[in-house]
Amino acid sequence: MTTALLVIDMQNGFVHDKGSLPSNGNGLPNTAAVIAENRDLIAEARRLGVPVIYTRHVFRPDFVEAPARMEMLKTMEPAPLVRGSWDAEVVDDLAPADGDVIIDKSRYDAFLYTDLETVLRGKGITRLLVTGVVTSVCVESTVRSGHQRDFDMLVASDCVSAPESQHGPALEVMAAVFAEVAPWRELVAAHLR
Repeated sequence: MTTALLVIDMQNGFVHDKGSLPSNGNGLPNTAAVIAENRDLIAEARRLGVPVIYTRHVFRPDFVEAPARMEMLKTMEPAPLVRGSWDAEVVDDLAPADGDVIIDKSRYDAFLYTDLETVLRGKGITRLLVTGVVTSVCVESTVRSGHQRDFDMLVASDCVSAPESQHGPALEVMAAVFAEVAPWRELVAAHLR
C-alpha cells in the first residue's frame, strides 16, 4: 500500500467540548460531524489495510517550543495541549490502535522538526489522505509541505474543520494547487479500491 491516512490533531484540546480551546471560546464548527466522518474513514482505512498516522500538537508545560505568536497559550486555563495530558490526547472516538503511528509536533506543519517524512519513506508511502484540524492552519500547512516533498496529497473535505471564514478558502487554495480535495468516500473510491 503506497497510501497512508494522516489524521491531524484530532485531540481533546481541539475537538472535545471540554477541551482547552473550546472551553476558552475557540471551538471549531461541526466537530461532532467531523469526528463521525473521521471515525468512518479510519475504520475503512483499516479495513483496506491503509496505514493510519496521527499527529498530536503538543507542548512542554512551560511552552518553550511554542511560536512567539502563541504567547496566549501560557495564560489559558486549563493549560492547552500539554504533552501527556488528557487535553493533548486524540479524542476517544478516534483513538489510535496498535500499529498506528503517532507523530508529536509543536509546529503547524507536521513535517517540520518531526520524523514524519522518514516514517513515510520507510513505509513506501507516496500518497497521503489528510483529515483533521484546523483546515486553514495545520491541515493546509502540512498539505503544502507534503506537496513540496513530492507526495500526492488528498484532502477529505468532510473530515476537516476550521472557522467558517477560513474553511472554504483553505479548501479552495489547496484544491487549486496542492491537493485533490473531495469527500472521503469519493477519494477512497478513486484511489484506494
